[in-house]
Amino acid sequence: MAAPGAFLVPVLLLLLCGLGPYAAAADSQPGVECVLFNEEYMNCTWGNKEMPTVNYSLFYWYKNSSDKAVECKQYLQHQGVRVGCYFKKNELIQFQLFHVLINASVGGRTLEISRKHMQLQDLVKPEAPVNLTLHNMSNNQLQLTWASPYPRSGCLKHAVKYKSNKDTSWTELLVNGGVFSLPSVDYEKSYTFYVRSKINSFCGTTQLWSEWSVPVIWGSNSTSKGTVEDLYWFGIRTVLVPIASCLLLLVLVILLVRMERVWVILMPRIPNPSKNFDELFITHNGNFQEWTGVPKDVVESFKPNYSENICYVTELPPKDSHEPLWDSSNHAPPPMPGPPAAPSEHSPYQNSYGRL
Repeated sequence: MAAPGAFLVPVLLLLLCGLGPYAAAADSQPGVECVLFNEEYMNCTWGNKEMPTVNYSLFYWYKNSSDKAVECKQYLQHQGVRVGCYFKKNELIQFQLFHVLINASVGGRTLEISRKHMQLQDLVKPEAPVNLTLHNMSNNQLQLTWASPYPRSGCLKHAVKYKSNKDTSWTELLVNGGVFSLPSVDYEKSYTFYVRSKINSFCGTTQLWSEWSVPVIWGSNSTSKGTVEDLYWFGIRTVLVPIASCLLLLVLVILLVRMERVWVILMPRIPNPSKNFDELFITHNGNFQEWTGVPKDVVESFKPNYSENICYVTELPPKDSHEPLWDSSNHAPPPMPGPPAAPSEHSPYQNSYGRL
């Protein structure tokens, strides 16, 4: 007769073999981690700690649990095993509760492995800053500027990391905005700068920083094109421009002092017409004809060279008059009382001073 324990061993082996996949799926319990990259796409991954042994399925929905769940449209795979889900931009809605459910199908049965809800605005990881540029300012001050590919730059805060070639540790500072100023630099050193970004507290509560940017180098050992160009323009502004201005000012002063022609052109004198008549009054004693050079025979030709004879006029009285004759050479007769006689209209003597 067989011992009772002999029948229990095969039964236990069958149970363990049948429940093995269920135990493997249940014990793995993968944690889901979602990251929204620059608000362009999102990856939700699981199995970061250990490689999953079975394929999981991801379902998601927004708002309440009563909303219809949608299965992931594009899975991420590694060696033929699903390790995550890829979400396009049009599938993402921020500022709404995002629910995720992961389950596994084992032996025709569906097991719920993990359930989680999250806010997408708290999962944003910005892209690293680009176009880092250094500017030489006055008083040995250095200014660093950059651009961010993130669509809402006002939602970012930045961290700047730098050190010189003689420093042993990095200095990291938080910056609000896209400008960082280093108060003083040593021209005998070279400096290396990095910048990264993160969503600020006004737009989310994420702790995800972007990757560090491509470094930019300034100083004696720098080979950056932008840095060399900045040093070139810095030398022109601080050295060549002041020297050229001083030389130009000196040349102008010399021209104004030594060259009377230039002075006359720049500051013309007011003409004095009295000097033009000095010769008339001093040399020619005011003789205008002599000063103008008119010949004497021309002047003499304008002088009168004729004389007029005196013409005596005698007026005869009418035939019936008894008045005595008088001559124009004698004194005029005394005037007669009464109104003066009107001269004849056609008389040839109407302009004479005699009266009838």
